[in-house]
Amino acid sequence: MSRPEFHPLQAEEIARAFNQAGVEYLFLGKSGAILLGFPGTTQDVDIFPARTPENGRRIAAALRTLDFEISTELEREIVAGRDFVQIKTGPFDVDLVFAPDGIASFAEAKQRSVTVEIFHVANLRDIIASKRASGRQKDLNDLPLLESFRVEYEKRHAKPLRSAKDIAAKGEKAK
Repeated sequence: MSRPEFHPLQAEEIARAFNQAGVEYLFLGKSGAILLGFPGTTQDVDIFPARTPENGRRIAAALRTLDFEISTELEREIVAGRDFVQIKTGPFDVDLVFAPDGIASFAEAKQRSVTVEIFHVANLRDIIASKRASGRQKDLNDLPLLESFRVEYEKRHAKPLRSAKDIAAKGEKAK
């Protein structure tokens, strides 16, 4: 059975539930880029959550409010912050990526993140760095379009998004 494509309404449901439960998270991947205006499609919601047991418990509780079936084993994986937890037991697919390729830490990514309405989104440079570092062909195929979108996005916003690599290269401290 084919699952529906990502729709921003799904992100809104996740954001509301996570915000209400006090979950620390960022939208990541193509779903994060779409929330920033990228004209693409994807099959799931990619979330980069902070890796703490308490945050994991909040995630499981929030997902249950959205009618996801969270088994004891799945909750254990979420609470433990397993690097990648794929959840297909709800109304749409959610990938929890506790250790995304190309991003050093949640704390650093959060400092660079943007908030759009109710959405906490990793910055485009982190989204691109993660896709590049994954090495997956489908992610590498997205890079030229994401890079072009990033250039246009940064032109429209006063403060360009900078990755940790950019900051380190200039010998600055992350703000």
